[in-house]
Amino acid sequence: MLKRISIRKIILSSLALFAMFLIYIIPANDKSLDIKEELEYVNTNVESSPIFLMDKNSYVALTSVALSSENVINKARELIKILTIGGMDSKIPSGFSAIIPPNTEVLNLSFENGVLKVDFSKDLLNVSEDLEERLVESIVYTLTSLENVDRVIIYVEGDILTKLPKTKINLPPALDKTFGINKEFDLTSTKNITDVTIYYIYQINDNYYYVPVTKYVNDTRDKASIVIDELAKNFDFNKNLMSFLNEGTQLVSSNIKDGKMLLNFNGDILNNSISGDISKEILDTISLSMGANYEVSEVVFYVGDRKLYNVETS
Repeated sequence: MLKRISIRKIILSSLALFAMFLIYIIPANDKSLDIKEELEYVNTNVESSPIFLMDKNSYVALTSVALSSENVINKARELIKILTIGGMDSKIPSGFSAIIPPNTEVLNLSFENGVLKVDFSKDLLNVSEDLEERLVESIVYTLTSLENVDRVIIYVEGDILTKLPKTKINLPPALDKTFGINKEFDLTSTKNITDVTIYYIYQINDNYYYVPVTKYVNDTRDKASIVIDELAKNFDFNKNLMSFLNEGTQLVSSNIKDGKMLLNFNGDILNNSISGDISKEILDTISLSMGANYEVSEVVFYVGDRKLYNVETS
């Protein structure tokens, strides 16, 4: 009898332990699904977007910020807020600063057929004379980096901004990247002027970022050749901007096919002739520069018959 009772207790205890084990390894379904949905929601609503902010040398420089918005209108609003002093300072990377004057409001914003129209309050014009053109460059380059945005029309209190009040610089009604950025004039004549935008490197400690400079030169060659020759000079713009391209680098040929730019170089572009390595900084400065001057989505790097890299231009 005592033996049967002991066996029964052992069986009941074992069943209880087994039941507790099942509860432990199989959590409630509803609770598990709720957690999963919340995590997926957070992950899908954050993406990185190019933005052109001021650096400590008063260049308008390329960096990126995380956006939570999903469509063009909301992304544009968020980017403008980040560009505004005191707007979203926590999102601005270290070493950069906003440029739109504080208290500037967006009165209206619309997007249609590739054109983004932004109506600002008059506070937009409360900027110093030396930063007035930089302000426009920052807005235009940032907003035209959004997908499908080709041009920007800037309004102030309902009127299109066609002249900067302090510098008296005339603006086209619709602006795009042909407006130029961080402009530099190297002219000996008023004839045969070419504008070419070149991305240089600036270094802070062990970190690099890219600064576009639109140069106006007396040069009738194709822009691809001008870009490579300028970068190969190891150009030191006001002792701040650099290029890592070897001085002996030559562009052998260039052509555009199916929206891609095919560039063929001599071997001096290589960091290692055996492995065929080209540094990331060189690939970036060249591809960003080509994207700024040509409507291409990708740059393909060759040395002789050897295809080495495909790099997107944005």
